Amino acid sequence: MARRATEEDQERRTEVMRLKRQGQTFEAVGEQLGISRQRAHQLYWDTLRKIPVQEVTEYRAEQAERLDEMLRRAYEVLERKHITVSNGKVIYHEDQPLEDDAPTLMAIKTVLAIEEQRARLLGLNAPVKQQIGGEVQVTYSFEGVDMEGLR
Repeated sequence: MARRATEEDQERRTEVMRLKRQGQTFEAVGEQLGISRQRAHQLYWDTLRKIPVQEVTEYRAEQAERLDEMLRRAYEVLERKHITVSNGKVIYHEDQPLEDDAPTLMAIKTVLAIEEQRARLLGLNAPVKQQIGGEVQVTYSFEGVDMEGLR
């Protein structure tokens, strides 16, 4: 009985990893496997912690390649000229097609999201440890309390 549960758990972990490698969200993974988003997240990170260093390195490289491709496509959108269209017609301003900034702004947002993901993947967002020094003196003041009566 316990062996079957272990096999099912391993199959589920394998499926979580496969779906995440395809770019699925934890919510989508959970829905497909009949588990919660939180459980899918937990299985994913528990599995990653157990993977040997070489496999983690390969996984990071694979994910970095995926991010590179997405970034390349986002830059293509960013560099393209976008024309404003409304109800199937090009909008003109002073006899020139009016440029639409929305796709450019969305591409910028996408580039930033991809770069943030890359930074997390490569561990570039590690918290900076800061030490604050110096002497601090704190004085407490109590109002409405008879300090002499407390002594």
